[in-house]
Amino acid sequence: MEARARRRRLAGVISIITALCTLPACGSGTTDSAGAAGSGPEIRIGVGVDAAYAPLFLADSRGLWKKHGLNVKLVQFGTGGQAIDALTAGTVNLAGNSDVTTIGKLPQDPGLRALLVYEESGRYLKVVTRPAISDPSKIRKMAIVPGLSELAATRFLESRHIDPKSVRFVTADPPEIPALLQKGDVDAYVLWEPWPGKGVALGGKVLEDTGSYGLVYQHWLISTQKWLDGDKDTAQKVAQTLAEAARLTESDPDGAAKATEKAAKIPTSQTLTAVKEIDYGVRGITAADVRSYAKTADWYLGTGKVKSKPDVTTGVLQNWYTGQPKGTG
Repeated sequence: MEARARRRRLAGVISIITALCTLPACGSGTTDSAGAAGSGPEIRIGVGVDAAYAPLFLADSRGLWKKHGLNVKLVQFGTGGQAIDALTAGTVNLAGNSDVTTIGKLPQDPGLRALLVYEESGRYLKVVTRPAISDPSKIRKMAIVPGLSELAATRFLESRHIDPKSVRFVTADPPEIPALLQKGDVDAYVLWEPWPGKGVALGGKVLEDTGSYGLVYQHWLISTQKWLDGDKDTAQKVAQTLAEAARLTESDPDGAAKATEKAAKIPTSQTLTAVKEIDYGVRGITAADVRSYAKTADWYLGTGKVKSKPDVTTGVLQNWYTGQPKGTG
């Protein structure tokens, strides 16, 4: 009787464990966005949760991954930089992120590889200030997100002949920053939408976009050399799909907006604004691009944020996209 009781208890424990294993896993700050699955192993692509990623959400919505023979799952992160961290950790295979933020991560992970540019803009990031700041020389504190936001803030101050060292940079997550401005905890910030719009809604004012002082950001499709070595054909198919999705984003902004709202809960108005301000389109990385990236690498080294200059020559695969047999999409 005792032996049978032990077997029954053991069976009960096993059934509980089995039931728990069937529950969805809880991600830490991530959301999986399942598209129409194609054939082959699952390819996980890390993305942020703003309208800059509209082409990837549209590819999901229109079944473009499946059309190109891919089984893709988009994994959403609070910022593109977190997607790159996941790429380094091996939990995603590819990611989208800005050139500036990714360059800053190259010293920690020299295996990162930028494959192509799929968007660029000098209008999407904007300088937002408190209403009381009539003269930028009065700025004493700026909120920044490490990477693109910080470089954009630095370049803004330099364009107004303000020594960046005279301004205190306050690091915060994007959703926190408009409220910091409203409370007077900071005087200004430079961010991508929707955060400039949020700042205006709370009483701030947009001073200018980054293109006004010569700063244009790009978004890269990024992987690792290790994954590329074993999945070159898959990487080509992802590039072809993204090229088609980028063209559709430009030609059908409403469709892109609806797809982004469904996948990332971004209001359609924000994506429609983004399509006007961002140039979506896949192209290869050029020698002129690499020279610009080298200046960003110099900036990182000069700030002391990295101990060695990021190796953009190795980390950026110049002409990888245009060099593919089907690279023109």
